[in-house]
Amino acid sequence: MYNAASNFRGNQKGRGKSSGNVLPFSNPKQLLVSQQIVHKEKLIDQVRRVIRVKHYSYKTEKSYVGWIVRYIRFHKLRHPKELGEKEVFDYLSHLATKDNVSASTQNQALNAIVFLYREVIKVDPGRFEKFIRAKKSHYLPTVFSEEEVMQILGALKGVPKVIAALLYGAGLRLNECLSLRVNNIDFGRGQIMIRNGKGDKDRVVPLPKSLIAPLRFLIARIKVIHEQDLKNGFGSVYLPYALERKLRGADKRIEWQFVFAASKISRCPRTGVRRRHHLYETVMNHHLRKAVTILGLTKRATCHSFRHSFATHLIERGTDVRTVQELLGHKDIKTTMIYLHVATKRLANLTSPLDRIVGSGDLNPVPTGSVTNRINSSESTVVESQNGIPLKVTMSSIDQTSNSTTILSKGIFKKIVDKLMCMFYDP
Repeated sequence: MYNAASNFRGNQKGRGKSSGNVLPFSNPKQLLVSQQIVHKEKLIDQVRRVIRVKHYSYKTEKSYVGWIVRYIRFHKLRHPKELGEKEVFDYLSHLATKDNVSASTQNQALNAIVFLYREVIKVDPGRFEKFIRAKKSHYLPTVFSEEEVMQILGALKGVPKVIAALLYGAGLRLNECLSLRVNNIDFGRGQIMIRNGKGDKDRVVPLPKSLIAPLRFLIARIKVIHEQDLKNGFGSVYLPYALERKLRGADKRIEWQFVFAASKISRCPRTGVRRRHHLYETVMNHHLRKAVTILGLTKRATCHSFRHSFATHLIERGTDVRTVQELLGHKDIKTTMIYLHVATKRLANLTSPLDRIVGSGDLNPVPTGSVTNRINSSESTVVESQNGIPLKVTMSSIDQTSNSTTILSKGIFKKIVDKLMCMFYDP
């Protein structure tokens, strides 16, 4: 990109102070706009550097940079140093009132802006607690039944099937599963080591016995691919932090390769080095959506639903919440307690009032037969009322042997409802 500021300094050095006013633009405003763009790019680069120094994940980096760019664009490309409490207040309120974002999305934008001021610019952003907050929703997770899990696994094939089985069998997040390396799977002890999970935390989860053979096959497949990559001049893999410098040659050893490696060589977004990375998340999401569509499931199915199902099914079978918390890697027990609300164990002994009235049989909304055989069409229903409150109902067809007016009672009301259903649902 053309750097107007450096070009202007070069003119000053090469031509002297007398010719320093010669600009590469015909309009001086163009230089000002170009300087603002260069300044903004330096700010974003500084944000990325601070994020990487703090060892934040690449997802957090993309999210924070995206919110900071949107915040600057909202205020007409003004530098954040020129913006104060009022501008932050206006932007956060705009997200809730105009963009109708959720509470979690608004909090994410707030965290990005606070990070920009406190960690990058080193300026106190002030107090702006009174901005309009998005309404916080109490969302219950979508949980598959055991039959639905088997149906989805049956509709998937190959690597996506192994990934889905691992998500449900070990309760992994999708990114944690895709980031598994060969040395993270301990077949001898039957364990999977999750490295650098959410919050940069490690944890151990049990290895499902039914996945031992598929994972051994995938590792053997990765060895063949890795040997071919080494012959083609590639074979290195991304290592976190300074492991690539501390463990020389480790990036080309098989134990550090990804179990679910991508099919193509790609360029690392942080280092720019061409390597074989792991599968991208959208690949698994695509296969899952396709399987759910084929099965005709009406639930809002995502890859994270397997993790929800893992926790819920364990709780339904009597596993204590603390153990589930450790397996999921939750920091707060309150996050794990939400699965108690969707577990069906506490609802198993409850009987619906409708089932108590109707019985064990199904309620058929479309009765057989013709309405004319049951209700005399020449008769009409007359409801006598006083101040809008029904008092008596005249319907001679309720009782074929009596044409008298009947006082509305509990039994008669049930018959009236049945007859009205016949009228509205008759084919």
